[in-house]
Amino acid sequence: MAVQGLSIEPVIHPADDFGTIERFEPGRANTAVTALASVAALGGFLFGYDSAVINGAVSSIGAHFNMAAGTLGFAVASALLGAAVGAMVAGRVADRFGRLWAMRVAAVLFLVSAVGTGLASSLGMLIAFRIIGGVGVGVASVIAPARVRGRLGSLQQLAIVLGIFVAFLVDYVLALAAGGPSRDLALGLPAWRWMFLAMIVPAAIYGIGALFIPESPRYLVVKDRLGEAGDVLRRVLGNIDIPGKLREIQETLAREVKPTLRDLRGPALGLLPIVWVGIGLSVFQQFVGINVIFYYSSVLWQAVGFSAKDSLLISVITSVVNIVSTLIAISLIDKRGRRPLLIIGSVGMTVTLGVMALIFGTASLKHGQPTLHGVAGPIALIAANLFVVFFAMSWGPVVWVMLGEKFPNRIRAAALGLAACAQWVANWVISVSFPSLKNAGLGLAYGIYATSALLSLLFVLRFVSETKGVELEEMTEDIRVGVP
Repeated sequence: MAVQGLSIEPVIHPADDFGTIERFEPGRANTAVTALASVAALGGFLFGYDSAVINGAVSSIGAHFNMAAGTLGFAVASALLGAAVGAMVAGRVADRFGRLWAMRVAAVLFLVSAVGTGLASSLGMLIAFRIIGGVGVGVASVIAPARVRGRLGSLQQLAIVLGIFVAFLVDYVLALAAGGPSRDLALGLPAWRWMFLAMIVPAAIYGIGALFIPESPRYLVVKDRLGEAGDVLRRVLGNIDIPGKLREIQETLAREVKPTLRDLRGPALGLLPIVWVGIGLSVFQQFVGINVIFYYSSVLWQAVGFSAKDSLLISVITSVVNIVSTLIAISLIDKRGRRPLLIIGSVGMTVTLGVMALIFGTASLKHGQPTLHGVAGPIALIAANLFVVFFAMSWGPVVWVMLGEKFPNRIRAAALGLAACAQWVANWVISVSFPSLKNAGLGLAYGIYATSALLSLLFVLRFVSETKGVELEEMTEDIRVGVP
């Protein structure tokens, strides 16, 4: 897909060819599609791993390359620039060369990034290889199945949080083995470099997995490889009318009109109101500061008096909380609906972030940094983990699901592309700004995130309608206030 005036092309997903998973009959089809989705979900795992692995290395990187706060923020957030590029080009790559080729390219990019970042001899090299890994993240996040709705659609978010957990666990184990992230671990390399090199393993698994799943029948039909397309359909769907299914795909392709940003034009500041809702969901998901926890938690807890080892252990615990909370969301999203979860999440995030802002803002200072004494430390830890709970059971997975459900078919691909772009930009803004905000005062930083959480609540109450049980064809292009 592409943005900023370029056409946005639909990306090939397994579900595009076979219908939604909910329509499959039990047995062979579900097993085959589950295998396809599992390999693709490894892309989500690498998304989470590559994004979070720098957490344990932040302080060591800053000290090794003698970075100022602004430069450190850019180094951490640089992967997001690559991710935006990867997400924009992935659709074109998949349409021209196939989904499997795109997945293999992503695996190579992850491998190159792991080795290059781990062995980088200069700040410029580290940033360059972080950007290369980010391109892999962007490609993997777009190529992974995204059209499955509800509970199954949340599995992509689960893969991401599992990747975050493994990254934090690897960081902790390596730092513990070396006696600290800056101390040598093996082959004359410090532990923080091995944190990046460890990504070689999941990247290799992802690449190998991409060798053993079939190509998209849609892509094969486009390339007039009908025999191969029929074989894949038979393998995945079993004993069905293969010629009829191939004709159906051909007819769909013949009717298909590639969407562009022109389709999104409307009276509300140049865009359709519903597009602004999607952009708002994407921006608020990031502006509450969740990625500060995932990118900077080790630095954050060291700044308020915890040791490097304890800070990494806290990060591991937080990632476990994240996984459990995501599982709760998966179990509730089809039972309780999307909008109620967003409301509960916004209220909980407002309160917990407000508590953190109050604690950090009123803490005594030591060398210009807040120091937590007595019960303040445990309260801050509890508030931080409860914040993760409320985010992971609501805005984390629900926004991904709602973006897949919110837009009518006519504008769906273009609107999803623009909303995804807004999400990457918002993520970059929060990630690049935190080191400078930390130096200005953690109370100020968390006050900004708490305000964003409160605004997210008002936004949902005023502009976001429920999408549970609503067919894509029934979606309107206007904002429907409250519950429809």
